[in-house]
Amino acid sequence: MAEIALSYIESHKDELYAMAHTIWEKPEAPFHEYAASALIGAYLSKEGFYVERGAFGIPTALRASWGEGRPVIGLLGEYDALPGLSQEAIPQKSPIESVDYGHGCGHNLIGVAHAAAAVALKREMEQKGIAGTIVYYGCPAEELLTGKGLMARGGAFRELDAHVAFHPGRTTHVMLGRHTGVCTAKFHFTGRAAHAGGEPQNGRSALDAAELMNIGANYLREHVSSDVRIHYIISDGGVAPNIVPANATTYYFVRALDIDNLQDAFQRVVLCAEGAAHMTETQLRMERLGGCYPTLNNRALSQILDQALRETPAISYTEEELSFAHALNQAAPEVYAKACVGLPQGSEIALGCNAPVLTDCFGSSDVGDVEHIAPGARFYVAAWNLGAACHSWQVSACAGMSIGMKAMIFGAQAMAIWGLKLLAAPEIIESARAEFQSSMAGKEYAPLIPPTCSYENS
Repeated sequence: MAEIALSYIESHKDELYAMAHTIWEKPEAPFHEYAASALIGAYLSKEGFYVERGAFGIPTALRASWGEGRPVIGLLGEYDALPGLSQEAIPQKSPIESVDYGHGCGHNLIGVAHAAAAVALKREMEQKGIAGTIVYYGCPAEELLTGKGLMARGGAFRELDAHVAFHPGRTTHVMLGRHTGVCTAKFHFTGRAAHAGGEPQNGRSALDAAELMNIGANYLREHVSSDVRIHYIISDGGVAPNIVPANATTYYFVRALDIDNLQDAFQRVVLCAEGAAHMTETQLRMERLGGCYPTLNNRALSQILDQALRETPAISYTEEELSFAHALNQAAPEVYAKACVGLPQGSEIALGCNAPVLTDCFGSSDVGDVEHIAPGARFYVAAWNLGAACHSWQVSACAGMSIGMKAMIFGAQAMAIWGLKLLAAPEIIESARAEFQSSMAGKEYAPLIPPTCSYENS
């Protein structure tokens, strides 16, 4: 099983490298991934997929499908970049002149890996007469945590029996720990300006309101569940110390591992804002920006994915690649030292496949929205040096050279093996569906993204 799929990916790796490098060379902001979505869409169309561009009302979203009937297997591609992380593919910090964005999360690898897996599955299914449908979703703006939620609001993912998501990382493993969901909002306070020294009694400080809200939120931390995270900035605090600020804005992220805890904590933060407005006699306008669900693990699919990772041909590195990783590790000695605990002396890149990770992650991913619509599994592949932190220039460098590209090929092959295992054993999908329904406990998915939010104002 999977010999045709694996052979396709291996024999076409130069083409896949070129696609991933093209996206890396032209990093695009969330919801502006026009070149990346066009490139991947053209590749899938050439390979016989029916490609819908501008899918679900979002110009840079894709839905590409091949086959017919059930099961319907989904692959979640991404291709947006991060601001401030442009970097040459060299082991020294060297931003690319005139380029603002960079692939500091390796989304150039994600977009291409899922597309390659989709084509590899198609090739094997065609030649062996295997029934089923493969769907590639090109998902914009994961870094804004709104892309998949907006796609879901437009009807995406409901057709799926199972889906998989690959992400570059520091080690190779199936992820069974949860990621937090998040609600994001800006709180705009409007007061009345006055001379801060001459007639402060006539002013109503919007900045006081913002600061009182933040104090309330900080006291709130002691009275929320342990999985909640609250963080904020003051993005507008006035114009001069001698003027009572008429306008102020504070920008919040509220996170939690449990959806009920998330919604409860966010509403309590809103109460802090309302209370601050009352105390300062200011007006409050809340601007909901977006949000995504916590992830929802499916052990039935994850178990098969772990098997697939262990059956995927292992990555080997050249001396040049290890030297590249070594130089990067020297640039972050503290991170590197912590990452090396328990590994053989002199390790530069994590080798082999680790056991599934059960530790929760307090970052967020909009994959959680999809996992509340249909059963799914997700995994990481070592794609950068041990000392690199995600969202760093080191990651951008690795994503643009062979270390990241090899991880992409491994991820594509693993997903192809996983998909074929599901197609060969419908009982796995039945078990995954039963587990999903049990986990949902009768609840229905409803996007956290407010009706006012769109790709145009995200």
